[in-house]
Amino acid sequence: MKKNVLITISGPDHPGITARMMRILEDNDTQINDIGQNVTHSLLSLSFVIEISEGTDNNSDVIKDLLFETYKMGMTLDYKILDGTYEPELDDEVEKFILNCVAPERITNTFIADIATVLAEYGVNILKIDKVSPGIFKSLEILTIIRKSLNHTELKEKLILVSNKHKIDVAFLKDNVFRRSKRLIVFDMDSTLIQAEVIDELAKAHGVGHEISEITERAMNGELDFNESLIARVSKLKGLDANVMEDILSNLPLTPGVEDFLKTIKKLGYKVAVISGGFTFFAEALKEKLGLDYAFANELEIIDGKLTGNVLGTIVNAEQKAILVNLIAQQENISLEQVVAIGDGANDLPMLSRAGLGIAFHAKDIVKKKAQNHMSHGPMTSILYFLGIPGTLTD
Repeated sequence: MKKNVLITISGPDHPGITARMMRILEDNDTQINDIGQNVTHSLLSLSFVIEISEGTDNNSDVIKDLLFETYKMGMTLDYKILDGTYEPELDDEVEKFILNCVAPERITNTFIADIATVLAEYGVNILKIDKVSPGIFKSLEILTIIRKSLNHTELKEKLILVSNKHKIDVAFLKDNVFRRSKRLIVFDMDSTLIQAEVIDELAKAHGVGHEISEITERAMNGELDFNESLIARVSKLKGLDANVMEDILSNLPLTPGVEDFLKTIKKLGYKVAVISGGFTFFAEALKEKLGLDYAFANELEIIDGKLTGNVLGTIVNAEQKAILVNLIAQQENISLEQVVAIGDGANDLPMLSRAGLGIAFHAKDIVKKKAQNHMSHGPMTSILYFLGIPGTLTD
């Protein structure tokens, strides 16, 4: 007869504890079936499940040996005999998800309480909680197991409510082999990579700002066909001196955190693209300035140094953005699961859904509701935590 015993050891952390416990199991010819370990503020919690055979001297002595060793180390040991045959926690009906939580300043106890309440309401079990950020308590990874039959849409809506209430961003990501193996980041440009809508800036310079901004806002909210709206807006720029674009480019504000975000992911070997419904003059300039690998946008026709009011070639609309994500992934020989797409407008939604991780960044309400994940409260560097990267690498 065999039985399984849950061993729990706690006390001040120091090197060698796990090694000494495992040596005792080895010396007593005892099989281990599961193990988990965590350290919080220099206090260790180590748990493992062992299988012992009743009536066998070596296995009967193993708990006594473990108790004696933990006593010598100034730690405590508890054990519990488990009923029945030990079964792994996961089966065909459940799967693991990571809930990433990132605060602009710090995580609060009321936020954790609200998040835990929502998870409990939907029967989501928390396996582990880890502080990710060094120093200030501003990020968490919560490992969970959920039923495959769970309504993810409802759960996501509740999590977004908690996120907005506390102004702390959350992402609910499947814990699979692709979660930490992203290789390509794809950005929208206007109001994502930069804090401006370039066409609105061109319109202001040409004295038609109010007319164009109204069309832009409706297009970004999905109220107008993008191609028609772009053609209509660009037509109003007819006669604008092309040199104005240089002046606008020199004053374009980058989104907070973009440069540190890009430096970090480039050091880690990521490829980076900008796919924009804006214009190539600005996308190519940002590609060169920021060291991006790809840039796609719309080409403005210029004759005799002035804009003609026409767009050349295929318009980069919502569908083209998704197609270009596919093409770049093929060029880099990577899976779409390894792509991260970041955007803010309705025309970014196909691109966001095509990528393994789509993030609506400080986005319009319609985009927040439809995107896989959203970030509405922190700088661009907060996305690093969604990628499993605990902070910037800018030195």
